Amino acid sequence: MAKQLTYSGLERREQLLRFVQARNRVTIEQVCAEFDISPATARRDLQALADDGKIRRFHGGAIAAKTAPPEPPFLERSSEQAEEKRRIGQAAAGLVRDGESVLLSSGTTVLEVARHLRDRRNLTVVTNSLLVMNMLVDVPHITLIALGGMLRSSEQSFIGHLSELALNELRVNKVIMGIRAIDLESGLTNDYLPETQTDRKILSIGREIILVADHTKCERTSSVFLAPLTVVNTFVTDSKAPPAFLEALRELGIQVLAV
Repeated sequence: MAKQLTYSGLERREQLLRFVQARNRVTIEQVCAEFDISPATARRDLQALADDGKIRRFHGGAIAAKTAPPEPPFLERSSEQAEEKRRIGQAAAGLVRDGESVLLSSGTTVLEVARHLRDRRNLTVVTNSLLVMNMLVDVPHITLIALGGMLRSSEQSFIGHLSELALNELRVNKVIMGIRAIDLESGLTNDYLPETQTDRKILSIGREIILVADHTKCERTSSVFLAPLTVVNTFVTDSKAPPAFLEALRELGIQVLAV
C-alpha cells in the first residue's frame, strides 16, 4: 500500500536509500508503490542515488551498494589476507623487467611487490612509502627515489603538496598501486581525500598502470572517487575474486591476473 506521507525531494531520497538498503534489491514498481510516485520520478531518484555511489542501478530497479569499511592502520591490517597478498606481490613483481623504472605506492599489498623486486637488476624505484624505502634501501642494484612530503603515520607514507611537486618532475615505465575499493560503476575509490589527491598525481606519471588488490576490495565502493577504470592497464588480484567481475574488467580491455 502506498504511503500517505509526502516528502520533499531530498527527504524522499533519504527514505528511498533506507528502503533499498533494508531490502537490498528493489524494483521500480516497488518504489512507486512505497512512495506513491510516478515511474519517472522513481527512476530519477534512483539514478540520483546511484550517481552519488549510494546504490547500484540495473534495468527496472536498483540494489544496495557494497561499501568498503573504513581502512584500519597499516600495521593492523598487515596480517589480513597475507597469503593472497604474497601471491599478488610475486605476480605483480613478475611484470617488472630489469632496467625499468617503477613507482610503488603505499599499502600492504604493494609492500609485497617490493619484497619480490629485491633481486631485480638496474631498477629505478620511486616511492612515497616509508616501508618500501626500508625494504629496498640496502639493495645496491636498485636506484631508490624517495618522495618527501607530509607523513601520514597510519600508512607510513608521504602525501600532499610537496610529494606532488616532486612527482611533477618524474616519469616511470610502470606505476604499481594498491586501492581501497574497485567497482564497475564507481571505478577506483579511496577513503582519505588528501591521499587521493596525491594518488591521482601518481597515476599521471606512469606509462602503464598496474593495480594490485585482494578479493576483499572487489565490487566495493569507498567515499572518495580516485579515477575511472579506464586508467588501469593490468589488475592483479587473488583467485577468490568474483569471476563475473573479473570477466567484466577483461571486457573493458584490462589485463587481469588472478593468482
